[in-house]
This record gives sequence, structure tokens and C-alpha cells, in this order.
Amino acid sequence: MKKLIVIFTIALTAATGLSAQVHKKIKNKKVLFVVTSHDKMGEIDRKTGLWLGEFTDPYYVLADAGIEITIASPKGGQAPVDPFSLDSSFVTAGTKRYDSDKSLQAKLAKTAKLSTVKEKDFDAVFYPGGHGPIWDLAEDKTSASLIQKFYTSDKLIAFVCHGPVALKNAVDKNGTPIVKGKKVTGFTNGEEDAVQLTKVVPFLTEDLLKSLGGKYEKAADWAPNVVQDGLLITGQNPQSAQLVGEKLLEALRKRH
Repeated sequence: MKKLIVIFTIALTAATGLSAQVHKKIKNKKVLFVVTSHDKMGEIDRKTGLWLGEFTDPYYVLADAGIEITIASPKGGQAPVDPFSLDSSFVTAGTKRYDSDKSLQAKLAKTAKLSTVKEKDFDAVFYPGGHGPIWDLAEDKTSASLIQKFYTSDKLIAFVCHGPVALKNAVDKNGTPIVKGKKVTGFTNGEEDAVQLTKVVPFLTEDLLKSLGGKYEKAADWAPNVVQDGLLITGQNPQSAQLVGEKLLEALRKRH
């Protein structure tokens, strides 16, 4: 595990440094962040939830560019954060900033209930990961319907790491899985095996995306990797989180 943390940390540091690009502010753009409400890691005695860096890093990329962000979760209220993501080995520029950002901490403590938000109020939706989504967002009918509404309304949909499991039951207007025939990525089988949770999770993210007909693409384990296919933007792992935020921002700019 110590070796894994070293590899993970090196990759994370390389991927999530502060962007050198100075972003011009975008006015009147709104993005919905959908986070997990689930905090239990299957049947083992370990907590899970949202992976903090996958939330903070894209959040600040977008917020600093003037994007208005709303946070929602299936149950509303406090979103659980995976304790492991708070380890010093996984610190990013975003998580450091979050530590003293009382305003964002308050927003994450008071997420809107997912059933109360409407696609028409936003320009894009983003799903960060952590293992929590495997147990709630993957099966959440409200979430699947929301993703469909964004997609069929020609709006951007973005996901990172385990976030793409929310696409499990998301279909287009013809009832076809949204990922079918599209380039997509997400947490790899190798990465799941490396964190020793292959037999704990109910399914593997990579296998799911392939089973839905996605053209799954991956880089080396723990290497940054972001894929865009039309309206669909996906990132492979925590190291890809900031890059997903930047890709989403770039796509929003093109629509400005």
C-alpha cells in the first residue's frame, strides 16, 4: 500500500498543479455538480463517499472562471467525503484551498436534494467520483433521468473516475445507452485492483462502460487521461480531475 501511495502521489502532483492558463471570466453560465450521498464501502468496515480532490479541483477551475455552481446529492444535506481522500498523500492545490474555504465547506454540507433540481436551470452537469456513486448514483433513477435531459437538450455532461457509473441507466431519447459507440474512460480495472477493492465493489467501472457499448480508452494506471466525445467528457482517475474541469470549461467557452 505504501508503494501505491507513492505512485499515486507522484501522478497526482504532476496532474493537479495550478494551471498556468489565465481564464477570462464567463458570465451567466451555470453548472450542476452531482455528488454521492453514500458513505459505506459495501460490506467491509470502511467509510467511503466523495473523493475530495475530484470535487475541489474541477470546482475551482470553473468557479474561478465565473461559473455559478450548484451542488446536489440524492439525499441532500451533508455530502460524505471519503476519509482516505483526506490523507496528506492525496493533497492537491484544490484540497489545500478547500481546507480554508468555509463558504465551499458550507455548500457541501447543505447540498440540494437531487429531485429538486432541474436541467433547464443549468448549462452542464458534472459528476465527481469516489466509491460512493457505485452504490447510489449508479442506480438512482432521478440521476439517470437528469443526465438524459441534459444530453437530449444538447448540454454537456462530464464525469471523472467512478463518476461515470452514473451513466449505467442513462439513455438517449431512443432508449439507447448514452455511452454506446462513444469514446469514454473511467477508473480502470487495474486501478481498482491496486486499491484492493475489486471484490468489494458490486461491479467494475471499466467493465460497466464496456458492457454499455462504450469505446473505452485508458492510459497507464494513475496517469491523467481525459476523453471527450461530443457532449460527453470523462476522466479516468483522480489525477484527471482538474483536466476534466479544464476540458469542461473549454467546451463551455466554445458555447459562450
